[in-house]
Amino acid sequence: MHNPPMNAPGPSNDRRSRTADRLRPFGTTIFAEITARAVETGSVNLGQGMPDFDGPGWLLDLAAEALRAGPNQYAPMAGLPELRRALAGRWAGRSGLACDPDAEVTVTSGCTEALAACALGLLNPGDRVVVFEPYYDAYPADLALAGAEAVFVALRAQADGSFVFDEAELRSACAGARAIMVNTPHNPTGKVFSTRELTLIASLCVEHDLIVLSDEVYETLVYGGAEHVRLATLPGMRDRTITLGSFGKMFSVTGWKIGWAIGPAALSAAVRGAHQFLTFAVPTALQRAAASAIEDDRGYGDELRARLMRSRDRLSEALRATGFVLDAPEGGYFILADHTAVCARLGIEPADDRALCAHLMETVGVATIPPTAFYRHPQHGRRLLRFSFCKSDEVLADAIERLAKL
Repeated sequence: MHNPPMNAPGPSNDRRSRTADRLRPFGTTIFAEITARAVETGSVNLGQGMPDFDGPGWLLDLAAEALRAGPNQYAPMAGLPELRRALAGRWAGRSGLACDPDAEVTVTSGCTEALAACALGLLNPGDRVVVFEPYYDAYPADLALAGAEAVFVALRAQADGSFVFDEAELRSACAGARAIMVNTPHNPTGKVFSTRELTLIASLCVEHDLIVLSDEVYETLVYGGAEHVRLATLPGMRDRTITLGSFGKMFSVTGWKIGWAIGPAALSAAVRGAHQFLTFAVPTALQRAAASAIEDDRGYGDELRARLMRSRDRLSEALRATGFVLDAPEGGYFILADHTAVCARLGIEPADDRALCAHLMETVGVATIPPTAFYRHPQHGRRLLRFSFCKSDEVLADAIERLAKL
């Protein structure tokens, strides 16, 4: 389902490999590959999707205090009661839906584990699952672990840099499916699905009785006039939707690996059935600090949103000046830009994301991500390149200066 690494052979049939067949097609992630190459070339890394700055000092202090105060033993499998209560209260306040912290909230080791627990707990071998491409790279791997089959629907880049899906293609994919994975705000396009689009998706979920895995890790990182709508709040969706979130994305502490799954008791029980055998529990002290921050973020959410929007605008302007075509992302960490004109100027024909990615590292020292790694049908992503803007002002300034050399 993934493309092989740059300059590497395709999947091997070598029987000496000890990797299970279901994982062999995925190989090394594109992030590890690009990060290693960035180090080799001394490139500014705009590939890796994590902040290069830590969350607020008061939050780090809360964690340190919790570590010292103890106990530093296993937390309950579903999560500390105070964190589940805080998450349930936040959910009810933002969605208008009641939430039982004991039966409907599960704390996981980041959203990545929540995705795996959902796949393993809710899907059977042979189940068909609708996935929008480009996708977060864990999606097809998790489905492979569960023995499920991904059915892809493309988000196609338009002339203005926006991304849309074809309604007929989505309708066809939903027929006979067991579940659908929706990611809004979307990684890597930065698209925030509109109410109209989500209403269509919801109607198809009801029509075909689909389970919904709604990945909303970037829900607090929405810019300008865009509005994040929770799928679970739409008609017929409350009892079929598991909503996934990430404390790391909200507070710039991705290394804490605190995520959650919120959904009706029947779906949550299935998720917990897998979670208990994956990580069982998340670090106790970090959960305690997270509970306090969820109840009162001390204005950090607004501060982070404003900071990232400035970074988005700054990098967007620089990329346009260099010849890239893009629609400023409505949410998340990433810009997905069309590089057709840049490749033409550089003599890279036909335009190819992997070729330009290598060229940028080798000639100007900027690392990006070739998004064909996130497509089942790579032709949809070859003329695009992913840039991460969740970086410090100094790092962005360095990257922009280097990009200007193009």
